[in-house]
Amino acid sequence: MSTFAKPENALKRAEELINVGQKQDALQALHDLITSKRYRAWQKPLERIMFKYVELCVDLRRGRFAKDGLIQYRIVCQQVNVTSLEEVIKHFMHLSTEKAEQARSQAQALEEALDVDDLEADKRPEDLMLSYVSGEKGKERSDRELVTPWFKFLWETYRTVLEILRNNSKLEALYAMTAHRAFQFCKQYKRTTEFRRLCEIIRNHLANLNKYRDQRDRPDLTAPESLQLYLDTRFEQLKVATELELWQEAFRSVEDIHGLMCMVKKTPKASLMVVYYAKLTEIFWISSSHLYHAYAWLKLFTLQKSFNKNLSQKDLQMIASSVVLAALAVAPYDHTQGASHLELENEKERNMRMANLIGFNLDLKPESREVLSRSSLLSELVSKGVMSCATQEVKDLYHLLEHEFLPLDLTAKVQPLLSKISKLGGKLTSASSVPEVHLSQYIPALEKLATLRLLQQVSQVYQTMKIESLSQMIPFFDFSAVEKISVDAVKHNFIAMKLDHMKHVVLFDTQDLESDGLRDHLTVFAESLNKARAMIYPPTRKSSKLGEILPGLGEIVDKEHKRLLARKSIIEKRKEEQERQLLEMEREEESRRLKQQKITEEAEQKRLAAEYEQRNKQRILREIEERELEEAQALLEEHEKRSKRKGGKKPILEGEKVTKQILMERALSEQLRERQEMEKKLQKLVKTMDYLERAKREEAASLIEAAFQQRLVEEKALHEHEQQQEIELSRQRHDGDLREKNRLSRMLENKIIFEERVKSRRESEFNQRRAEREERINQIVQARKQEREALRKKIFFVRSEEERLKRLREEEEARKHEEAERRRKEEAEHKAKLDKIAEKQRQRERELEEKERIRREALLADGPSRSSELPAGPEPGAAAAPAAGKYVPRFRRGGTEGSAQAPPETDRWGGGSGRPAPPDSDKWSSGSARQPPSDTDRWGSGGSRPDDRNPPSDRWGGGSKSTWSSSRPRGR
Repeated sequence: MSTFAKPENALKRAEELINVGQKQDALQALHDLITSKRYRAWQKPLERIMFKYVELCVDLRRGRFAKDGLIQYRIVCQQVNVTSLEEVIKHFMHLSTEKAEQARSQAQALEEALDVDDLEADKRPEDLMLSYVSGEKGKERSDRELVTPWFKFLWETYRTVLEILRNNSKLEALYAMTAHRAFQFCKQYKRTTEFRRLCEIIRNHLANLNKYRDQRDRPDLTAPESLQLYLDTRFEQLKVATELELWQEAFRSVEDIHGLMCMVKKTPKASLMVVYYAKLTEIFWISSSHLYHAYAWLKLFTLQKSFNKNLSQKDLQMIASSVVLAALAVAPYDHTQGASHLELENEKERNMRMANLIGFNLDLKPESREVLSRSSLLSELVSKGVMSCATQEVKDLYHLLEHEFLPLDLTAKVQPLLSKISKLGGKLTSASSVPEVHLSQYIPALEKLATLRLLQQVSQVYQTMKIESLSQMIPFFDFSAVEKISVDAVKHNFIAMKLDHMKHVVLFDTQDLESDGLRDHLTVFAESLNKARAMIYPPTRKSSKLGEILPGLGEIVDKEHKRLLARKSIIEKRKEEQERQLLEMEREEESRRLKQQKITEEAEQKRLAAEYEQRNKQRILREIEERELEEAQALLEEHEKRSKRKGGKKPILEGEKVTKQILMERALSEQLRERQEMEKKLQKLVKTMDYLERAKREEAASLIEAAFQQRLVEEKALHEHEQQQEIELSRQRHDGDLREKNRLSRMLENKIIFEERVKSRRESEFNQRRAEREERINQIVQARKQEREALRKKIFFVRSEEERLKRLREEEEARKHEEAERRRKEEAEHKAKLDKIAEKQRQRERELEEKERIRREALLADGPSRSSELPAGPEPGAAAAPAAGKYVPRFRRGGTEGSAQAPPETDRWGGGSGRPAPPDSDKWSSGSARQPPSDTDRWGSGGSRPDDRNPPSDRWGGGSKSTWSSSRPRGR
């Protein structure tokens, strides 16, 4: 399996393989990438890879690869970007449909193309032979070769998409769209088998959806959008089933719709219910269930009258007539008469099912079901006003067949009505949801009903009747059909009669005077006579004597009425109070039930979550074990196949422990051994073929030489013959050319005149065109000169502008440079001035210091003479105490020794330095071991003083520039 650092690399590799014609390798590379566990996070390049992948699957018709890839891609993008999966699936279906349509059009083009060499021949020999062998026509073969594979792939595409989307709540719309497209595919190409499978697939999907309710992305059928999508799918299934005339599947679709609505306890919209009942009418009519057919028509009429406000009166009349005729078409006797107990139970269960489907009853309790019968249906038609909406012909027919007693004239009056009714019907307006109504389909059933009514009424009047007379009374059928109808009626105890073909009579059973039939007949006869007598002799009205007998009747009635009203109000109050108490109790019970249900649901959710985690862990472990087992099993089967094919190989023992590693090692050793055997066989085969080829060539050498000599003789004779023929043909062509020359020589002068005329005309035309061309060239040259001149001017202007800008930049830079030089010079001059001023300041300070030094020397010179002139004082120790506030030198404060000897004056300033020495200069005298620091030591190795603007701290004082006179020096 190829590994790629990025998904884009796999896509590039696949495109390269496609360009060189290796589509299968490209598909395998993309399949390895998609199924790899390395790319389980959704990325945008994966969508492009899937588009390319499904294109390759469609081109190569690899449905299994497409299904595996789409399943892996669903796992990748289910929780991240499910829209991407939707786009990929739509692209997949679009490509499959497009390929199928292309194959179909190509097959039609091949069928319609005229590919016959000989127009007089009927068929080519190879076509005749192929048709005799295969028994197929040209179109059938082309369909089998071109169309069928693509239709199979398209059908597999629909199945794959439905399987992938079956439990995905985020792609319910795509699932419904795919189902609709699959239905249309079956409808367009009359695929009845595939339609049955498709219905079963969708049915299984819904069953699994209800069975496994703990799935994560399971669609919620209680949501209105989801329910509507599922309902639309089922109704589309019902429509296609009826159009394909698959009535069993149509009935199962009806049951699916009813079961779906029973799950959610909701009734669909009226527009859908109209389609539901319209299809039910077709299904029941095809299945000869006339009673259920009539009930379905009644429901359809009720829906149309209640919810379709745009329905015209004519359309409503047609629908009502269909309802009445469908009810009349029901057989007037019970078919379960004389049936066994098991048959009765089955019929009862069937009636309950039909009642639920027709009434769309979502409550499946037995007591809520109504009993379906012909009598109840007819009474319901009268009570709901259906009869009043029907046409007059239908009304007259209903009264004749159900209420009138006309044994001799019944069929004569019914037949013109039936002829009129058969002409009614047709397409309805667009406002009606029912496309068309066919009243003529009820004519056979109504003729049968009229025959039964006639037999019933005749049996009540006559005991014996000739077959000929009875046949004349029934113009609808011949007597054989009447006989079948009468046998069926007798079987179900509707009438009692016998046929005597020897005497050609019909015998009706004799009934005594106390029989129900005769008693009813006499009662009807008496009522009719009373009506006739009342019409001939109307009774005279007499004045009532009730008011005279009961004068206070009005007051009594008023009192009784008031009492009843009071009692009614009391009863209503008691009912309201009881209902209120029941409602309170129901509310309390409901609240307690909801609390308990919530607690139960929370516990159930926790249990389900724990079970789900446990199942996931077990499933992962089981999948790993199954995968290992499958790989080992595959290797084992491969090994067994090879062992059986080769024979004599050592089989794997039953008790031996078989692992994947052992099987792989054995498979590798087996492959190596087979390769060696194959090489030996090939070597042996090479030697054999070499020997045979050498022997053949030795035998064929003499034959080839003889054939070559024979061919030389034949080709020589052929060459001489062809040369002679060529000479004859050349002579004939030469003679013909001479005759043609003599014939054309007469037109030579005319030819020369025409040639001169043509040459002169063409020369003048050439000169004119040359002049035009030169003029056009001159114009082009002038235009190009002007363009070059304009271009040169433009270039000159651009260059001059660039030079001007460059010159301005250089001048600006020179000006800035001069400005910088000027500033630098000004700063240097300013610095020189400041240095000069500082030098003058230092000179002035030196002069002041010199003056101060001279003054101090003078003061020190006057000191000894003044001390000798002073009077004698106290002890020498006491003489050391100076006066307060007067400066006393150190040598005077040092005791007697200090007072005896004064420091020398000559070395005070450190060897005649220009700078005044500090007060303790006796330490730096010439006789001392230590020398005073020079200017070089004091100011650094350069010997120069630092700038006065930032002087260092003074070594002898506090770092200020003040003279020695500003502060008294202190000794160390």
